Amino acid sequence: MGAAAAAALTVAGAVAAQAADLPTRKEAPAPVFVPPPFTWTGFYVGANAGAIWGSSGTTTTVYANGFPIFSATTTGAPGTLASFFPGGGIGSGNGGFIGGGQAGYNWQTGAFVLGVETDFDGTSLSRSRSVIGPTFLDPIFGLNDFLTKSATIRLDWLGSTRARVGFVATPDNRLMFYGTGGFAYGGASAHLNVWDAVDGFYWQSGNRSNTRTGWTLGGGVEYAWTNNWTIGAEYLYYNLGSRHLSTVPNLAASNFFGAAIFSDTKVNFDGSVIRARVNYKF
Repeated sequence: MGAAAAAALTVAGAVAAQAADLPTRKEAPAPVFVPPPFTWTGFYVGANAGAIWGSSGTTTTVYANGFPIFSATTTGAPGTLASFFPGGGIGSGNGGFIGGGQAGYNWQTGAFVLGVETDFDGTSLSRSRSVIGPTFLDPIFGLNDFLTKSATIRLDWLGSTRARVGFVATPDNRLMFYGTGGFAYGGASAHLNVWDAVDGFYWQSGNRSNTRTGWTLGGGVEYAWTNNWTIGAEYLYYNLGSRHLSTVPNLAASNFFGAAIFSDTKVNFDGSVIRARVNYKF
C-alpha cells in the first residue's frame, strides 16, 4: 500500500508540473485608435481682414482749339490717387482697410492641393486731393497761367474668383503653400474738376461710379491647427484696368477760344492686398 501511495503521488506531481507549464488565458489588449491623416479635401467658408493700397498712375492732357497745350504723366505711390502734376506727391493716408469673407473647395492628391475660391470684400480705399500745376504761357493773354485740379478716386468693394494650386510642406499634411490667380471685379468711382487761374474757366468731369473687371494674381500660406479650422495669410495683386475722366467743355471758354476746351485724365485702377484668413473646413 505504501508503494502504491508513493506511485500515486509521483503521477499527481507530474500532472501538476505539466499543468503549470500550460499558457494562462489573459484578455487581449485594447486596440489603439490611429486617426486618419489630415486631408485638405472638402468645402470651407471663412473670413479675412487686412490692408489694401493702390499703385495707380495718371496721365493728364489739357486741350485748346483741338490741340493739346499741356500734358503731365505721374506714377502714383500707394493710395489710389496719384498727383496730377509733377512734384505734387500724394502725402499721407495712402492705404486702406479691406475685410470680408471667402468660400471654396479643395481636392488633395498626394502632396498637391487643387482648389477654387471666391471672395468678396469691402474696402476703405479712398483718396481726395487738390493740386496746383506748374505755370505755363496762356495762349490768349500771353500771361503765366496755372491750373488747379481737385479729384477723388475710391474703391468701395473688391471681389474675385480664383483657382488655387497648393503644395503640402509637412508630413502631417497641415502646412500648405499655394499660388492663386483668376478673375477680379470691384466697385470704383472717380471725380475730377479743373480751374484755369488766368481765364477763370472751369471744367468738371462729373461723378462716375461703375463696376470694373480685371484679373488678380498672388499666393499664400495656410495651416490646419485642427481638422476643421485653418488659419493663413495671403498676398494678391489686382488690376481692374483704367478709365478716362474727361471734363465737360466749358461753353464760355469754347466761345472765347472758338473751340472746346477740356481736360482728359487717364486713371489706372490697380494695387495690392495683404490679409489674414481663417476658414472652417467641413
